[in-house]
Amino acid sequence: MDVLAAQIGGLLKSHGLMLATAESCTGGGVAQVITDVAGSSAWFERGFVTYSNLSKQQMLGVSEDTLQRHGAVSEAVVREMAAGALRHSGAQVALAVSGIAGPDGGTPDKPVGTVWFAWALRDGPVVSRMRRLGGNRAEVRVKAVRIALQGVVELLGQRTETA
Repeated sequence: MDVLAAQIGGLLKSHGLMLATAESCTGGGVAQVITDVAGSSAWFERGFVTYSNLSKQQMLGVSEDTLQRHGAVSEAVVREMAAGALRHSGAQVALAVSGIAGPDGGTPDKPVGTVWFAWALRDGPVVSRMRRLGGNRAEVRVKAVRIALQGVVELLGQRTETA
């Protein structure tokens, strides 16, 4: 993942952009991988670890109504998390992740391994995606970090193509 994080750094620097992360089930894992890259302070603005619903509301402005209607692991919530990370930071790019890493906490509708992702540009759309990831808690979290990082590369690649 170091190569992926370094690639993100290069893309962000080339566009003059900063990244913010809003993480729940990954517990700051995305920010850790990013800040493992020397010089990441040039392109990583901040990370929000919002594990509880209250922290999602207080730190990112996620609506209590959205949380009650859709649950923390939902497209609506990660989209609000990404938008909130942009609103509450100096970043122009944000990613958000919320999921059920296990081993318990799953439901028939949202089994363990269900993870929602969102990526947003301050001056563009929010892209979201759900994945069902297999493995134990640690494996789900590692896979979620990788997908979150890959989404940033895809988002910035689309920005390059449309610019």
